Amino acid sequence: MKDFLTSNYHAHTWRCQHAYDTEREYVEAAIELGIRQFGFSDHVPCPYPKEFVSGIRMRMNQAEEYRDCIRKLQEEYKAQIQIYAGFEAEYIPKYFEEQKRMFDELGFDYMIMGQHFLNDGEMEGLYTGSPTWDDEFLKAYVDTILEGARTGAFLYIAHPDIINYQGPKKIYEKEMRRLCEGIKQCDIPLEVNILGMATNRQYPSEVFWKQAAEVGNDVVYGLDVHSLEHMHAFDAYRKCVKLVKKHKLHILDKLDVT
Repeated sequence: MKDFLTSNYHAHTWRCQHAYDTEREYVEAAIELGIRQFGFSDHVPCPYPKEFVSGIRMRMNQAEEYRDCIRKLQEEYKAQIQIYAGFEAEYIPKYFEEQKRMFDELGFDYMIMGQHFLNDGEMEGLYTGSPTWDDEFLKAYVDTILEGARTGAFLYIAHPDIINYQGPKKIYEKEMRRLCEGIKQCDIPLEVNILGMATNRQYPSEVFWKQAAEVGNDVVYGLDVHSLEHMHAFDAYRKCVKLVKKHKLHILDKLDVT
């Protein structure tokens, strides 16, 4: 497609148990579409107690095989596209140190923060995308995002507007302004999530992106690939471009993954 995005750092694999098609198919589709940088960022494994088995992420012992798979494709297609191996991770302090140690020891390239859960992750069952009228939950979401961002471990914040707060608009605006200002101080971008647009989720949020525009945050697009179909979300991409232009957001074409 002409005038499509040229970089994407948000893509999942079958290991997370809710994504489909193969890594090779994603890479070949990216090349065909003119994408020059493509990052895999499957849901980070979490060192939960042995009695709990997550149904939405790979196991800790799958991380090395995941890395090796992506590195093999990276070498095979190096003349055609830059490929990276990363994770999308929640910032959960009690597990973060062990996850970061695994990340460093296996030599992954980057992490993006996608805060789907707080506190004990999905063990607690409080999904940030579920409708909530709880002001304290909204504030805790923002606090967690900012605490995680200040570690310096994350390349950017994925779908920062995932929080599905249904309470007063003034409270939402105040907290989202606090999030945007804190992230700008950390000098990392926010993601306009194309999958959210394609599937009519509560994000991208017009109210959120108005705050980001006023604060002056840097912005990236993220396909959030979970299937080959998502590689061709052209209509959703156009809608996201329209949103970015409407609010005059500062879009970054690519990021420095080092």
